[in-house]
Amino acid sequence: MFMNKAVVGVGLALLLGLAGCSRQQSDWEKTRASNTTDSYEQFLKKYPSGEFTAQAQARVKDLYEERDWQKARDTDTQEAYQGFLKQYPEGKWTEEARIRVENFTLAQTPSNGTPGAAESGNTPGNPAAGDASAGAPAPATASAKPPAVAPPPASTTMMMAAKPMKHTATATAKAAAGEGPYGIQLGAFKSSADAANKRWAHLEKEYPKALAGLSPTVSPKKSASGTLYRLQAEGITEKHARAVCASLKAKSQACVVIHPGKL
Repeated sequence: MFMNKAVVGVGLALLLGLAGCSRQQSDWEKTRASNTTDSYEQFLKKYPSGEFTAQAQARVKDLYEERDWQKARDTDTQEAYQGFLKQYPEGKWTEEARIRVENFTLAQTPSNGTPGAAESGNTPGNPAAGDASAGAPAPATASAKPPAVAPPPASTTMMMAAKPMKHTATATAKAAAGEGPYGIQLGAFKSSADAANKRWAHLEKEYPKALAGLSPTVSPKKSASGTLYRLQAEGITEKHARAVCASLKAKSQACVVIHPGKL
């Protein structure tokens, strides 16, 4: 009699255990089908230490990161991406956020071009010609005497005359070869130069037409937080650089035009 009761008890325990597992499995399938943070959090409240608890916790984290990444992309400011990096320093979108922060930094850095170009308003997006009188000296007063200027030595005059000719020849050669002083930056990686090379391989495979004819270079840059390995492509015209970035940005890929003097 005692043995019969024990067997019955064990059988009931097994049935209850199976029923519990079946219920948890069913709830987990429903939660996965819903695939929302609320559904996963409700599941975790019901099964704080169940068979699928670890998977539910990981999925909640991923969903929150995806939500915050989408917010940062919609805002699309340097501050938004920096805030995302503080919240997710080692997340799925960390490298992409770092790329975009670096691109904003690069775009905001003043160019090292000639002062005349900056003063005339010939900046990207504003190619208006400068006023011919903008750089003209102020008219001298009647009482002022013109300063005496000694003529430069003959050797200096020859050097001054030679420089424009050399620049013109170089510019003409580059134009004939389809090259230019501009470039593009496609990313900045904190891990290693290898990460930049892998990024190029991925982008080249994903967007072969946009990147056709471009050769990648990895340019290290030291910062307070360490070294950033910048993925760039150089030696192209401004028109080509802007066309490549416009094509990539239309597909939500980070790209920024690098102006002469910043390469």
